[in-house]
Amino acid sequence: MNIIEQLRPLRAQINQWRRNQQSIALVPTMGHLHDGHLALVKHAKAKADHVIVSIFVNPLQFDNADDLKRYPSSLASDLQKLSALGVEAIFRPTVDELYPLGMALTPKIHIPALGDEFCGAHRPGHFTGVATIVSKLFNLIEPNIAVFGRKDYQQLLIIQRLVSELNFDVEIQALDTVRAEDGLALSSRNVHLSTEERHLASQLYATLKHIAVEAKQPQRLDNLATILAQAATHLGQSSLEVEYLDLRDASDLQAVRAGTSHAIALAAVRIGKVRLIDNILFELPPEP
Repeated sequence: MNIIEQLRPLRAQINQWRRNQQSIALVPTMGHLHDGHLALVKHAKAKADHVIVSIFVNPLQFDNADDLKRYPSSLASDLQKLSALGVEAIFRPTVDELYPLGMALTPKIHIPALGDEFCGAHRPGHFTGVATIVSKLFNLIEPNIAVFGRKDYQQLLIIQRLVSELNFDVEIQALDTVRAEDGLALSSRNVHLSTEERHLASQLYATLKHIAVEAKQPQRLDNLATILAQAATHLGQSSLEVEYLDLRDASDLQAVRAGTSHAIALAAVRIGKVRLIDNILFELPPEP
């Protein structure tokens, strides 16, 4: 397994594969890998000749310095897991390598509207950091495909728009959220949950499932505000502090409207010092 930390050897590896007319898949991560990440890697290996996994905790997408410091790291374990899957290259750059003039001077990419609400509103600058680092990775690696999870659904739509608007020649492939037995979406931040918090956190997925069931009933648009208010109350009673909780059209995160066929219930909550996000995608029946 080739662990690459600098741009020159990265380009040399990419050029070698390209000369052999071989396809490349990229799986961007921030490390502390769990089964959700590994599912992305396995999918990538099935779709391309070579897989590059990036491991880079991007400071530009953190609006809170303490959150950045607390982000978990387990490099030795990560490398062992990736080696077991047969990953050939790990791109693990330093901050200075990717932001040589410093983050204040680096050009930044902002996706308007789509990146300004939900997580974008509660974490100012977050999606600008995501769009910027993903653009750098696409430019450096020029992958044929890049694989992302649907747990970060707003991020997924932003990256799809980024590819479309900036004309990146890469296919974005998305995989369903990988969950624990009780439904909690796997996340690197779950390691910070206490035993009691971990038990309570399962209410997030259960609540989203309930919203999906209720939203399929007749007159759902008339009852939407009540459905969401009751769900938020339930989460609060379960010690989950709601940042946002909503039901939107899955295609663009705009309001559910007549003619919406696929919807998404999405939420962000805080429990203790941990912030969790999750969503459920589902099909809406035609209005009666």
